[in-house]
Amino acid sequence: MLGLDVCEFGGQVLELLWLTMCYRGLMADKTELPIEEEEDERNLNYNPPAQKSLEEIQELDKDDESLVKYKQTLLGLLPTTADLSVPNVQVTKLTLLCDEAPGPITLDLTGDLQALKENALILKEGVTYRLKINFKVNREIVAGLRYHQVTQRKGITVDRVSRMVGSYGPKAEENEFICPVDEAPKGVISRGHYGIRSRFIDDDKNVYLDWEWALDIKKDWN
Repeated sequence: MLGLDVCEFGGQVLELLWLTMCYRGLMADKTELPIEEEEDERNLNYNPPAQKSLEEIQELDKDDESLVKYKQTLLGLLPTTADLSVPNVQVTKLTLLCDEAPGPITLDLTGDLQALKENALILKEGVTYRLKINFKVNREIVAGLRYHQVTQRKGITVDRVSRMVGSYGPKAEENEFICPVDEAPKGVISRGHYGIRSRFIDDDKNVYLDWEWALDIKKDWN
């Protein structure tokens, strides 16, 4: 996620790199981290299919017993009530799964999102981890959920990630999406504060959650 290719530089090169990073950091707008579409996504000539409501899907071929059972298998147990006051997709939690961590590394995404930028998560340099996102689909099937993430340090974009989460139907339980294994950067240059902006979006460009959070890479867990 944050992978920085850190090499051993001479003293003069280190000094030049540091001055360049500081200058660009001062010139950058740090109030909002930009999230852009992935290049391959912009260039693909892809139009998502027209979305049908859950009621329309249930009415299709309802006299075909085998198809009805198949749809029940796909959709599972549906919520008994549909609360129109909440979004169709609710992103509830983000977790960094790391076997070496002394305790859970979790962000509650149901509360004050502004506070997430001020209370940085701590990750030890060089550890391997996986990003897990919990979310709930409440009423209608959602197609092509995707997770976007942009990471910056001192105003410089150091990483950009886009993960296809998939399509989900409504159910009472939360869903979990776990990203592939990643490795935290390591080395003196890589230690420090990272600003991250995340977005949960679908094929129709509906943004279900857009939030910023922070991560501190340190030599130790303390």
